[in-house]
Amino acid sequence: MAQFDFEDDSVVLVIGSGAGGGTLANELCQKGIKVVVLEAGATQSNATFINDEWKSFSQLAWLDKRTTSGSWRVAKDFAGLPAWICKTVGGTTTHWAGASLRFQEHEFRVRSVYGEIKGANLLDWPITLQDLEPYYAKAENKMGVTRTHGIPGLPGNNNFKVMHAGATKLGYKEVHTGNMAINSEPRDGRGRCMQLGFCFQGCKSGAKWSTLYTEIPKAEATGNFEIRPQSHVSRIEHNAAGKVTGVIYFDKDGKEQRQKARIVCVAGNSIETPRLLLLSASNLYKDGLANSSGQVGRNYMRHMTGSVYSAFKNPVHMYKGTTMAGIVRDEAKNNPNRGFVGGYEMETLSLGIPFMAAFLNPGGWGPEFAWWMDHYTNLAGMWLVGEDMPRETNRVTLNTDVKDQWGNYAPNVHFDDHDNDIAMRNHAFTQAERVHQAAGAIKTFRTPPYPSTHNMGTSRMSARPQEGVVNKWGQTHDIANLFISDGSQFTTGGAENPTLTIVTLAIRQADYIAQQMTARAI
Repeated sequence: MAQFDFEDDSVVLVIGSGAGGGTLANELCQKGIKVVVLEAGATQSNATFINDEWKSFSQLAWLDKRTTSGSWRVAKDFAGLPAWICKTVGGTTTHWAGASLRFQEHEFRVRSVYGEIKGANLLDWPITLQDLEPYYAKAENKMGVTRTHGIPGLPGNNNFKVMHAGATKLGYKEVHTGNMAINSEPRDGRGRCMQLGFCFQGCKSGAKWSTLYTEIPKAEATGNFEIRPQSHVSRIEHNAAGKVTGVIYFDKDGKEQRQKARIVCVAGNSIETPRLLLLSASNLYKDGLANSSGQVGRNYMRHMTGSVYSAFKNPVHMYKGTTMAGIVRDEAKNNPNRGFVGGYEMETLSLGIPFMAAFLNPGGWGPEFAWWMDHYTNLAGMWLVGEDMPRETNRVTLNTDVKDQWGNYAPNVHFDDHDNDIAMRNHAFTQAERVHQAAGAIKTFRTPPYPSTHNMGTSRMSARPQEGVVNKWGQTHDIANLFISDGSQFTTGGAENPTLTIVTLAIRQADYIAQQMTARAI
């Protein structure tokens, strides 16, 4: 691995090594561009991943201080953990389930398609599905997404077989084991999925795509790449002209360092990215970097989510096999006749016994809870994920009453469900229960949204600078050499799991940055 000097102001500095940052770094390195990645977490590996829910959570999750507010259930039950975001090399690609779905055409044009919705801050993306299609294809090929590029689907476990039986009885048509970035056959130097069932705990076999052992090693092989784990960025610096010049960070020994850079790309996720922009306020940028619109931190989205678990007469063993290799896509289309705009996916899901006990019904101990735990082996599980409405009031701000271990203000995540989110969740709950009942369920249970979820928005794309934070390339409207490279860019959330689109945008952004550097435009 290369080593670059702290004073080397010719490098592109990327903050975060997950789906956005790790992909962007590799794409730039392959083009001959020098890249330094600062990752707040430590390095793990297939050998060090722990197939134990609680221990794995402590190993991978971002556990720095954080607060939350609002009427969402998470604020009541998990006040210090509004989202499961990973703090490790590879970011949340170490923990994600692997579901890789393209946005639908209308989901880039929601303001035009849905119209004005009270309480929602809807805006069309400044790009279209047609713009992204060639990059989606590159991302799917890079990640080895099943059912694309001739790659076969994964086998279906019992949890999927239950879903398939019920869904087809109800007349659903698009029911299969998903578009998954998990090898169904050996590919790209990695073996096929071994069906271990610990997808959320770090893939021991390496079949699941993660920047940890795909993008990052490939970047290292170019000689243009340096990653510094356990490096927590606390501030982005700029010169008198307003151009960013580098960052201040705390290294693995807790020592404050300064790294200069030609370009800074922030890929810290939709909570830490706006937090860093706000922490970097100065006399020139009094409201934080790239925030002339006042939109930094606003429009936080986490998807409409919920789960249904159902008990059957015979054992299902839902925990065996790939966790999320099963999907019903028929409800993902926009059909306002259902009482809401946008759509949702139904995906297989299983939790191990410890997390099931914690999340089934937080604080709900008693005979009913015991009945469900006693029937654990007979349960089938389903996760519901759909488009939620961006709202200006759903936002990430700095909590000036709470500081992290570095002395910086902690982020506060405020969230209230929109009426559209609630209507969609209720419809999804009903349909998911119907699917399981059609397959023979004897009892069903609805669980509220988990603190672990998809995080999007807070630095959104917009055609007009006054309506967002970045342009169609993820380049901030206010500062030409400052980019946002993660799910913070999302103008709206769509119904689909976001990682494929994050990777797609990173590939596209790398092309743009390389072109701009060659032209000496930045």
